[in-house]
Amino acid sequence: MKNKLIYSIVALALLTVGCSENFLDPVRNTNVLTSEDIAAFSDVNPALVAGTLDGIGSFMIEPAGVTGSRHYDLGQKGVDIWLDMLSGDMALSANSYGWYQNTANLVATLDYTREENRIIWEYYYKVINISNNVISSLGGNDATPESVSSRHSMGQAKAYRAYAYFYLAQIFQRSYDPTQAILPFYNGNPDDTNPAKVPASDIYALIVSDLTESLSLLNDFTRLYKHQIDANVAKGLLAYTYAAMGNYPQAKTLSEQIITTGGYPLTTSGQLAYPGVGSGFNDVSTPSWMWGYDITADMGHQLLNWWGQIDYFTYSYAWAGDRKAIDNNLYASIPANDIRKTQFETVSVPRRGMPLNKFFDPGRAAGGQQTITTDYIFMRIEEFYLLSAESSAKTGDETNAKNRLKELLAIRLGSSANADAAVDPLSGQALKDAIYFQTKVELWGEGKSYLALKRNQATVVRGTNHVFRSGESFAYDIDDMSFQIPQSELNNNPSITTQN
Repeated sequence: MKNKLIYSIVALALLTVGCSENFLDPVRNTNVLTSEDIAAFSDVNPALVAGTLDGIGSFMIEPAGVTGSRHYDLGQKGVDIWLDMLSGDMALSANSYGWYQNTANLVATLDYTREENRIIWEYYYKVINISNNVISSLGGNDATPESVSSRHSMGQAKAYRAYAYFYLAQIFQRSYDPTQAILPFYNGNPDDTNPAKVPASDIYALIVSDLTESLSLLNDFTRLYKHQIDANVAKGLLAYTYAAMGNYPQAKTLSEQIITTGGYPLTTSGQLAYPGVGSGFNDVSTPSWMWGYDITADMGHQLLNWWGQIDYFTYSYAWAGDRKAIDNNLYASIPANDIRKTQFETVSVPRRGMPLNKFFDPGRAAGGQQTITTDYIFMRIEEFYLLSAESSAKTGDETNAKNRLKELLAIRLGSSANADAAVDPLSGQALKDAIYFQTKVELWGEGKSYLALKRNQATVVRGTNHVFRSGESFAYDIDDMSFQIPQSELNNNPSITTQN
């Protein structure tokens, strides 16, 4: 019902705009809303701006939203799978249909003609383009809208733009170097637009500015749905940004604010793994989830869906033979008393390492879920316990680093005493390594390990259950470990002539 309402609002907004004589220009593409369109009608119909923002949220989960057909073109969650594979934590352990082989064997990351590069590039730049349209319609980058609803819309639009640029910078730059030219710059202002690659410092400055402004614009915003960005989500994105830049004091401050004032409890032991109460990582109403999307039957998601690629209990690729499993070396490193070890199949050889008890349709019938109603997770509170611990350790505050890590592990290891025994002896690099390891285990399959890999300047060492390149090692900053500016961009943008 909720999603039908959203789609009705968007459709009504488009219909209202479509009745204008301005939309009768025969040379104009009437399927594309411009910032001028939104500005012209936002006063008459504020739902147009709200609908456009919800359109970004819908695009984040749209099956084949870039290509119209490809089965790994899945919005943000599709990108998450690619990044999890690059991190080495997710193994393609069986390859029956071939959708992920070019990422798993590190071909797509070296060959700019592969469509994976285009899907990622165009997905995020479309988010940027729509966000720019909303920002321009509300007065532009320097405007502070007067109405409460417009102020909240501006805050969300700037956060969406920052989100997209953050991921582009992480995915297309090997390692953080503020002086390196990395991406075209589009902020909706013709005077600032630069289709050539600009230095990373310019991109990160926009991200920080957008998210900082979002915090102010959204400080009194109470969202209706978890797919909307509120101040806590914007704060989380900003914490990730500062950490990626090596500004760990700011990353720690923001992470601590989310923990202490955000109101999100830690995921319970029951929710962590089947058969616990509330288990499955499939319900956006889970109190620890900060950002996610309620997938409902009326959306019609079936074969083309993240759940279809990951969940054995959904009728799609994971059930039929394209299996994604935890790297067997990572699994072997999880202590026997850690409940997260039970998230993965250990008995059936064909399914070994699959996340049968972490991500699953509640019906738990092999290939049973055909119309998807299990939800998408984008962000949860544990990320900031771990990021606070990481940032604290890297700024010399080992007391806070250990405390945050122990709070998280007390639930996973069964008691505070077990958490104390695991964490108290750690210090220096051993403590940092432990936090990185816990990040990999805790957030397996959620698309965040790749970000941690880059922050920690780590080396991927693959286990033996990868179909491709098992047992090999890859440093975080080699060419194989980041995607390439796609051929389509090089062909259509004469301002970019080289990859690097």
